Amino acid sequence: MTTHKEGTIIKVSGPLVVAKGMSTAKMFEVVYVSEQRLVGEVIGLKGDTASIQVYEETGGVGPGEPVYLTGQTLSVELGPGLLENFYDGIQRPLELMEKESGAFIARGIHVPGIDREREWDFKPVVSKGDAVVEGDVLGEVQETVLINHKIMVPVGISGKITDIHSGKKKVEDVVAVIEDEKGKQHKVTMLQKWPIRIPRKSQSKRVPSEPLVTGTRILDSLFPLAKGGAGCIPGPFGAGKTVTQQTIAKYCDAQVIVYVGCGERGNEMTDVLMEFPELKDPNTGEPLMKRTVLIANTSNMPVAAREASVYTGITIAEYYRDMGYNVALMADSTSRWAEAMREMSGRLEEMPGEEGYPAYLGSRTAGFYERAGAVNCLGSDDRQGSLTVIGAVSPPGGDLSEPVTQNTLRVTKVFWGLDADLARRRHFPAINWLSSYTLYDDNVASHWLKEVADDSIKVRKDAMKLLQEEAKLQEIVRLVGMDALSSKERLVLETAKSIREDFLFQNAFDKVDAFSSLKKQYWMLKTIMTIYYSAQDIVEQEDFDFDDLKKLPVMGKVVKVKDIDDGKWDEFEALSKEVATSIQGLKK
Repeated sequence: MTTHKEGTIIKVSGPLVVAKGMSTAKMFEVVYVSEQRLVGEVIGLKGDTASIQVYEETGGVGPGEPVYLTGQTLSVELGPGLLENFYDGIQRPLELMEKESGAFIARGIHVPGIDREREWDFKPVVSKGDAVVEGDVLGEVQETVLINHKIMVPVGISGKITDIHSGKKKVEDVVAVIEDEKGKQHKVTMLQKWPIRIPRKSQSKRVPSEPLVTGTRILDSLFPLAKGGAGCIPGPFGAGKTVTQQTIAKYCDAQVIVYVGCGERGNEMTDVLMEFPELKDPNTGEPLMKRTVLIANTSNMPVAAREASVYTGITIAEYYRDMGYNVALMADSTSRWAEAMREMSGRLEEMPGEEGYPAYLGSRTAGFYERAGAVNCLGSDDRQGSLTVIGAVSPPGGDLSEPVTQNTLRVTKVFWGLDADLARRRHFPAINWLSSYTLYDDNVASHWLKEVADDSIKVRKDAMKLLQEEAKLQEIVRLVGMDALSSKERLVLETAKSIREDFLFQNAFDKVDAFSSLKKQYWMLKTIMTIYYSAQDIVEQEDFDFDDLKKLPVMGKVVKVKDIDDGKWDEFEALSKEVATSIQGLKK
């Protein structure tokens, strides 16, 4: 990257550096600060004075040192080689940085985001003389065994192919030449760059209609998230945000995963870095990293880079979405991102908003989540892709009324609220089924009816209704005791207890229990709901003894319904019929 000296530092305040003599600087331009050439970004301009957000530790930097301009905005490199990589917040591969400086990352290291020396087998899908438009696929590269990487015509270019190459190529080698209508020749390589703060273009957005299957029963069955949707997981410390997000990243049916560890503790991100390469993708049996990009910017790394890390992650995710893939982005946690914005805003001496957060917190939050969506991709081949965004929020003290949570709830349509009381009772995932909600129920209903069962929607709604009724009845029980309830109300409590303990409770560290397909979820829930459906008329008999129902041998089998293997639908159906027959046998 070519640079020229322009400014001189006059002030250093943590990650904020102020320089004068910056009259030619542009907003969001990348600069190198001091002779150590620390990476920074212009975030404020006033006359010839620029405020610079530095993405590395500024200790030892002082007034009088130079600032070098690059003339470029902060961008990510896009091309083959992104998958299986571990990056920091500004797309520097941690593995390469370790080779340069050892276990402790030194300052001023500049390494490319994508390997320039690795060769890829480029296979063209267009021919010389073909007309192409922006977004059209020129050729393909087998990036991993799971992902066929599509090399697309860069945005803003269209015309006729005058030259196309095939075979082993490096990312900077020219693979095609396109002549536009003005006769200008455009050389296309497999390497593209895109500014991280600008959303990548698409033809149009579609209404999301397919659920993101996570394998977590409470999420898929009660509060589904559509592919192309946006959801949030707020919760207090220790309630399981990170485990929930990691579980979704491991087991969801998105084709590409981008996991951003933004400001969380280093040991949590270490678990991800150590665990993901060892895990098998349950959908394909291949190593999970074959479809994953990890971005680590933990709490002990430069605070300013947290702000960039979520944009770096979502730009990479949009790139794979544009190829026609279903992509899921996990951001853990957006609260730390907001705290980084608050710190920089304070150092810039901006007027604070609520709880000290900057006044633009709401617009930045909305701008991030609105980059999610199901889209018709650029190009003439009718590709469709989706980008699903799931952000964890860490409200101080679990207070969901604080600004980050409230601004997030305004722009996301799924709320998976983690509950400290459930976590203390060791009920995991600790998602409160009474406070959580989804606005995608109607979007994904047709998928459930078509792919799972005709009565799947009814079973799910009835189960949710019982859980809500249980909460009301438990208040009565606490006041006057169980004897005040009718047999029908006791049936509600008994069935709801089974839903909670045998269906909603799920062990993320158990190989069998960690993932359930949609059909298994349906059969588990239907088997439990059969207790309620079959016993409604029986419990109203005058001399009915509720203990007779609880002592039925089949009730012990219902407790172990999760142990039935996925795909053995005849066993589920047989158990469901046995439940109905056994309960009907209590008729007098």
